[in-house]
Amino acid sequence: MTEAASDAPLHGDLTQRVVVDTTRLTWTSSPGAGVMRKRLHRVGPAEAGQVTSLVRYAPGARFPAHDHPEGEEILVLEGVFSDEHGDWPAGTYLLNPEGFRHAPYSREGCLLFVKLRQAPGAARRHVALRTDALAWAPTEHPAIARKVLADQPEYADVTVLERWSPGADPGALEHAGGAEMLVLEGALEDEAGCYDTWTWLRLPAGHRHRPRSRSGCVLYAKYGSLSILWSAGSGDVHA
Repeated sequence: MTEAASDAPLHGDLTQRVVVDTTRLTWTSSPGAGVMRKRLHRVGPAEAGQVTSLVRYAPGARFPAHDHPEGEEILVLEGVFSDEHGDWPAGTYLLNPEGFRHAPYSREGCLLFVKLRQAPGAARRHVALRTDALAWAPTEHPAIARKVLADQPEYADVTVLERWSPGADPGALEHAGGAEMLVLEGALEDEAGCYDTWTWLRLPAGHRHRPRSRSGCVLYAKYGSLSILWSAGSGDVHA
């Protein structure tokens, strides 16, 4: 599978459930030398729209200094990601709000999950968390624990890591504001299929399903964020 060409939207219909096995996508070039990407979602201009991607920096790769209108979120999956503000090893979560500027690079190479222009709002606070230093907190479901990464009361979206124990089965769930998930470890399943490690899902507002995990899993999850996303309607391009 390859990235959509030109300015054609990718998975821009917010009324549709989207599942992407990212291991089947091809790495494509970015404007930065040595920086490759797998785009999972994009609406708007090719290099200035809302984008969700996996991004891979080769050792020594860097980007010129740039701003982040409407914010940026990064979860460092492998290696060490750096900029003039610090060195961010695997497990770091960054929320860079509107007005943030940096010149990122990686000495040894790294793999990132990146969301661009999906954290609007002048009141958003900068977040830099070492998620491995956070304790897992219980939830209303005994087999699911959570680490909150971003939850600012001024905004509807909440970003978390979730750990599902083997056999976790919380019953039917409804996502009133939609949901987005990236399987980081193990596998999640529901009545529509099984989602292995590195599968990305986006569920529309009001989606109801019965997720469970036989083997256990760890998820990046974002809830209530569909109101932030730009919609491209039903004519979008699918990877």
